[in-house]
Amino acid sequence: MNKQKIMNFFIALPFADAATTELPLSRLLRLSLFQISVGMAMVLLYGTLNRVMVVELHVSAWLVSLMVALPLVFAPLRALIGHRSDYHHSAFGWRRVPYIAYGSMLQYAGFAIMPYSILILSDETNKLMVVGQFFAAASFLLVGAGLHTVQTAGLALATDIAPVEKRPRVVALLYAMLLLGMVASALLFGHLLQDFTHQRLVEVVHGAALATIIMNVIALWKQEAIDLKRAVADIPRPPFRETWQAFIRGGRATQLLIVVGLGTAGFSMQEILLEPYGAQVLGLTVSETTALTAILAGGTFAAFALSGYLLTRGGNSYQLAAAGAFIGIIAFALVITSGNIESPLLFRIGTGFIGFGAGLLGVGTLTAAMGLAESGHTGLALGAWGAVQATSQGLAIAIGGALRDIISGLAVAGDLGSTLISPSLGYRLVYSIEIGLLVVALIVIVPLVLRSRREDEKTAPSQFGLDQML
Repeated sequence: MNKQKIMNFFIALPFADAATTELPLSRLLRLSLFQISVGMAMVLLYGTLNRVMVVELHVSAWLVSLMVALPLVFAPLRALIGHRSDYHHSAFGWRRVPYIAYGSMLQYAGFAIMPYSILILSDETNKLMVVGQFFAAASFLLVGAGLHTVQTAGLALATDIAPVEKRPRVVALLYAMLLLGMVASALLFGHLLQDFTHQRLVEVVHGAALATIIMNVIALWKQEAIDLKRAVADIPRPPFRETWQAFIRGGRATQLLIVVGLGTAGFSMQEILLEPYGAQVLGLTVSETTALTAILAGGTFAAFALSGYLLTRGGNSYQLAAAGAFIGIIAFALVITSGNIESPLLFRIGTGFIGFGAGLLGVGTLTAAMGLAESGHTGLALGAWGAVQATSQGLAIAIGGALRDIISGLAVAGDLGSTLISPSLGYRLVYSIEIGLLVVALIVIVPLVLRSRREDEKTAPSQFGLDQML
């Protein structure tokens, strides 16, 4: 009876129908642990340690920003990592497992030295400051390289072992677990560091290092089959340039990656600006601006739900991405207009549409990339998608914040003329640039939409799965 109850519980879980007889749900959930470890690393790098270094340890903000940005250096290499994992030759015939193992060890090494180097940075009188700076940079680089390697090879492994008709749904499960890992890690780290001490910082970061290894070992256990024929076969690995040229031949992959870059940048420049805009321009309270995060996430979740509904019924991924870009243009126009007429309601509606448009664009481009992966370059295709998305997002956030500070500062100082003395000018410029980026993305994706219609692709409905979470 207890066994039956347990089975009924798992059957009722979201994404349960992503499982098959050969790939049961328990195996999928175990595989998803690598995403939880990646989410934990992202929270530490971009959230917890960022705040601890600035607030508790009083490290210079510019140095913290530089350290946090260092992992971005490895984002463009995800395509190369995916390519090498496609053709990797090992003693057991594995392709993805060695790269996930390498990435895990890089993450562990980075976390092992990170807390000590950060503590050296916090003492401005320390004569070994340059040593702290060097090892802090090295630790952030190691963790960044590790998480990008683990995620690229892990997603490729999931695509390899999942049946073609289940792949979008499996990847959806993995991204849901990434979000779960980020939320759970943020809550856990916040609780553990509530009474901050240097010793507690070391314990938390080293605990994260150990948890990374444990979760990734469990995730990988018996996931990729041993292939002795492949192990002894002499399989040449073509040069990356040759494989890349074959991948982008015909122009579809190139156009898709351009859309990913422009669209991601178009939705990302505002990530650190929406709440300050609501406070400075519309006079919203702290609680009201904090609620914007929930509105944005709610819009994204609604987009996932609609995308899942449409894709399960044979929806076109390129049309979905184009709809996301179009809705984003409307959303940012609403945000700008809300400041002109001082309407908090219109601002909230625009914020929800931003999340909704970003969700549609993300799901659409990811599904399209997975379609390209089915042509034989799984690691390369998913790596390229991840590389362009991560790089464009990081650069867009940095550029958006810098533009806002520079333009608003010039406007308040009166350097732009007496008619432009407004702190909101910087925000509006950034939002206008985002509209421009999304317009260009829409122009680039229209030929892909028309091409897919002409080819009249009759593919099986994608089971993306997020609609089942409702």
